[in-house]
Amino acid sequence: MKFASAQRVFLLLLLGIHCFAAPAPQLKTKNVFLIISDGLRWQEVFTGAEDLLISEEHGGVKDTNAVRANFWRPTPDARREELMPFFWKEIARQGQLFGNQTKGSVVKVTNGKNFSYPGYSEILTGYGDPRIDSNAKKLNPNVNVFEWINRQKSFSGRVAVLGTWDVFPFIFNCERSGLPIWPAFGNSFAKEIQVPELLRQLTSDTPKLGPDIIFDSFVMHASFDYVKHAKPRLAFIGFGETDEWAHHKRYDEYLKAAQRVDSFVREFWTMLQTMPQYRGTTTLIVTADHGRGTGPDDWKNHGEKVPDSAGDWIAVLGPDTPALGERTNTATHAQNQIAATIAALLGLDYRAFFSGAGEPLQEVIKGR
Repeated sequence: MKFASAQRVFLLLLLGIHCFAAPAPQLKTKNVFLIISDGLRWQEVFTGAEDLLISEEHGGVKDTNAVRANFWRPTPDARREELMPFFWKEIARQGQLFGNQTKGSVVKVTNGKNFSYPGYSEILTGYGDPRIDSNAKKLNPNVNVFEWINRQKSFSGRVAVLGTWDVFPFIFNCERSGLPIWPAFGNSFAKEIQVPELLRQLTSDTPKLGPDIIFDSFVMHASFDYVKHAKPRLAFIGFGETDEWAHHKRYDEYLKAAQRVDSFVREFWTMLQTMPQYRGTTTLIVTADHGRGTGPDDWKNHGEKVPDSAGDWIAVLGPDTPALGERTNTATHAQNQIAATIAALLGLDYRAFFSGAGEPLQEVIKGR
């Protein structure tokens, strides 16, 4: 009798496990694009143009009337929608946005450096490596999530990198990873993606925005062409004008660059919805590699001596991301969670490969 009773208890336990441990729903995402606007502050993303900086003294703006006509509106909600209409008319309704510190949503840089190479490495590896403490062109010793996913059978040869900064071939360690990249910036160890000849010539013939960076428009058009022809399943697209114009102390051009990134995301998303391979199966993750300071001077800068530049933001849009819009009063999130989130959306466990990576952003993946 005791044995029969024990059997019944065991069966009831099994039934309970079956009832309460239902399998996670099958994800629809088959493709992910990570888009980064270098050094774009969360303040502009969530509150739009800043009044103090629309001036020649603090923002290098000569035609303040034109900038106000284009970007100034009476409320933060109206200003942010004017600056980044796709973010606030589409992503805010169909996806999720994190990082509005005025509403209790904080996204942090964890590497402590608050500048580009450490930021990109943290995003891509899920870890703020203290060895990466400069923007020097040194091959990244860490395997990143793009390289790791490219090793998976169903993704091999379907992963790519496009970006405006000549340090990207080193950040992605294209020598070891073999990831195709554009442009390769003359680095013989990098396999360069082929783009239309006219685009290549224009990129070569146009003076650079800075000594190490090309204009965003070239990468925008290269991305459209590459996705149409190569149809990658995972790609990185990196834009640099927002950071560069801020360093040039040109708030007007910084705002225009942010608006162009928003326009690119809109056009890119629209294009993907016309392509059978991508329609209904693609997730976009849009973010920045670091923040910037606040006030009339520090907005131009970032780094260890500018604590506010540790503030970041993340936007996610895709078929597996619940439409919760602008998140408020959330737990603190970090850019080191992006790598595992990319993998999880594709049905992979990056932390099984590298346990030191931040865990996925659970809220943006249905059923987690």
